[in-house]
Amino acid sequence: MRVLITGGAGFIGSHLAERHLAMGDQVTVIDNLSTGVITNVQHLEDNSDFAIYIDDVLNVELMRRLVDQCDLIYHLAAAVGVDFIIDNPLQSLTTNIRGTEIVLELANEKKRKVIIASTSEIYGKKNGHVPFAEDSDRILGPTTVVRWNYSTSKAVDELFALAYWREKRLPCVIVRPFNVIGPRQTGQYGMVVPRFVKQALLGHPITVYGSGEQRRCWTYIDDALDGLIALAMSDRAVGEIFNLGSHFEMSIRDLAYKIRELAHSSSEVKFIPYEQAWPKGTYEDLEYRTPNLDKIRRTVGYDPKIDMDEALTRIIAHFER
Repeated sequence: MRVLITGGAGFIGSHLAERHLAMGDQVTVIDNLSTGVITNVQHLEDNSDFAIYIDDVLNVELMRRLVDQCDLIYHLAAAVGVDFIIDNPLQSLTTNIRGTEIVLELANEKKRKVIIASTSEIYGKKNGHVPFAEDSDRILGPTTVVRWNYSTSKAVDELFALAYWREKRLPCVIVRPFNVIGPRQTGQYGMVVPRFVKQALLGHPITVYGSGEQRRCWTYIDDALDGLIALAMSDRAVGEIFNLGSHFEMSIRDLAYKIRELAHSSSEVKFIPYEQAWPKGTYEDLEYRTPNLDKIRRTVGYDPKIDMDEALTRIIAHFER
């Protein structure tokens, strides 16, 4: 199989490229390195089944050629990370919306199957402590809060994909990942686990924004890849939306202390008010975000296995190396 991965030099994309190469597939990656890192895939460049293009999904002619030459597309290219979205709102909207539109337009010309990476931020604000299901209502804040750019742009991506499926019968699968973590993830754009690990290993204060009572589930990259590839290979998944996450739930506060313990660190856990972390009016936090996984279990038998202690131990070891 010939696989095209947009955003393939990023955290998830680089691991996905490795996995498909190990499966015997040919893999082509395109990434503009705005948030991806070339070192994530440099070890793959000697593989004759691997090719990388340092370019943008907004380059229509290049994308047309790459889509023509593939059988399956994973569309992961996006503006990601809270800090990046807040600092680059216009670029984020353009990349996320126009980039997805181009991928779908070109995929439809050849009827290539497309896996659209959406986000758990689609759901918006808390719904008590009820895990989000794929058909849960979305509750967002005002458009003046830049944080909501990301959720809104990815919702438009989903609407585009669903429209192409309903009107054009373009085979699409929409996946909403919940806090995927693992080696190669950077804390540079606000991702909390690599940021906490780096702070703990350096003996710096582990900085928790707000009260730390915000709750998340955490999904190790190996489990996430199992689910992502299973959905890509499933005919039953076409035209559907799936949560991709785990049942390993923890508060941000407990995460900080757990990382400090596993890293054998003496770092202070320091709580910082939101208004000191981001410009006023740009940020609103999500208090609770965990998934209902019934649909993905029924469809492809997805069963995440790597718990938080094991996941964090592996990530800490990667940072130490």
